[in-house]
Amino acid sequence: MQAANPVEPVHYDRPTVAVDVVIFSLLDDDLKVLLIRRNAPPFQGMWAIPGSFVHSDESLEAAALRTLQEEMGFQDVYLEQLYTFGDIGRDPRTRVISVTYFALMQPDMAQRRANVDAGETAWHSMYHLPELAFDHKLILDYALKRLRYKLEYSAVAFELMPDEFTLRELQEAYMIILDDHTLDKANFRKRLRHEPPIVEPTGEVRKTKGRPAALYRFREDAKREVKARRLFP
Repeated sequence: MQAANPVEPVHYDRPTVAVDVVIFSLLDDDLKVLLIRRNAPPFQGMWAIPGSFVHSDESLEAAALRTLQEEMGFQDVYLEQLYTFGDIGRDPRTRVISVTYFALMQPDMAQRRANVDAGETAWHSMYHLPELAFDHKLILDYALKRLRYKLEYSAVAFELMPDEFTLRELQEAYMIILDDHTLDKANFRKRLRHEPPIVEPTGEVRKTKGRPAALYRFREDAKREVKARRLFP
């Protein structure tokens, strides 16, 4: 009788695969991430990134989208695969490999978040995080690093901004995400208008205490990656 092939997948342990979704939004002049309080062991009572185990009949992205929809009531948001975290001891229950994603949400959508049966959830400042379960602090640190990198090389900021905004509001958003409040106004606006520009005027203005402020929007073609030049800082 021919021996079973030792390299067949059936002869190996099968780690559990999960997805975790980092959800960012700009709220209350701060970069915030949505966390869920765990209502069961391990780490019961601690805050964690929303996540789910991957079903055998779904893709990784489908699992991430399901997590957004079923646990948080979100859909139609910017979603991008972030990184795979697979340290042996990251979950005390069993070997779990987590494929992480990050989602970017405009403020109006974040404020209209549906009430769903996902336990206690809350927006937390990325700069004042509570103690987190598993290796989720490591995941959030990596997600923030990736977001800042993409902010410098692409027009990804439009996913976090309302459809229309002033240039001052956009600069403030960049300063919040980069945690750098020294960006020069003139230099910032010069880079925005560098060919090809990533924003365009809407023709409308917003009333302020001083002079009315012109409203802008991101150009449709700026929503693609900008690889030819560094935007900021």
